[in-house]
Amino acid sequence: MRIIGGELGRRRINPPANMPHTRPTTDIAKEGLFNIIENNLDIEELKTLDLFGGTGNISYELASRGANDLTIVEKDSKMYEFIKKTAQELKLKNFNVSKMDVFKFLDQCSDKFDFIFAGPPYALGNIDDIPKLIFEKQLLNKKGWFVLEHTPGNDYKKTPYYTTERNYGTTVFSIFIESRECE
Repeated sequence: MRIIGGELGRRRINPPANMPHTRPTTDIAKEGLFNIIENNLDIEELKTLDLFGGTGNISYELASRGANDLTIVEKDSKMYEFIKKTAQELKLKNFNVSKMDVFKFLDQCSDKFDFIFAGPPYALGNIDDIPKLIFEKQLLNKKGWFVLEHTPGNDYKKTPYYTTERNYGTTVFSIFIESRECE
């Protein structure tokens, strides 16, 4: 696994060999996603949330490209420790890692973010609840983005705030954009 762009581009990350619940986003899919993000958002201004952090892959990429307020949620102890260790080795600042179940985190979260990424296990039975919770809890700032990574077997085109999707074989990114007026 490697960081593909930004200040830390080309740095190799070596996750633990046995990661039963973790599936890092492929370089091809990640590069496609970040091309979209960089052409539409000012990464340096983003307050980000990475749900189902896994290896921390997406957040390292965001940090490498200038994001400086990053939160990752990962419940697996081994991956949580790996993310913390890697962030320290990369000397990442404002990089907060929370060891918690994502749904419990979402239930108690009162923060707002500009960019939320969720890369849940593809076999997660309640994956469809994630977009609903993000918007019910109003976790995005106005014009904030939520990106959900999933398989082609899931379809979110009729889900509120759905904007577009990008398909990279077995990986699909559905993009939702917050459009509510500020209260």
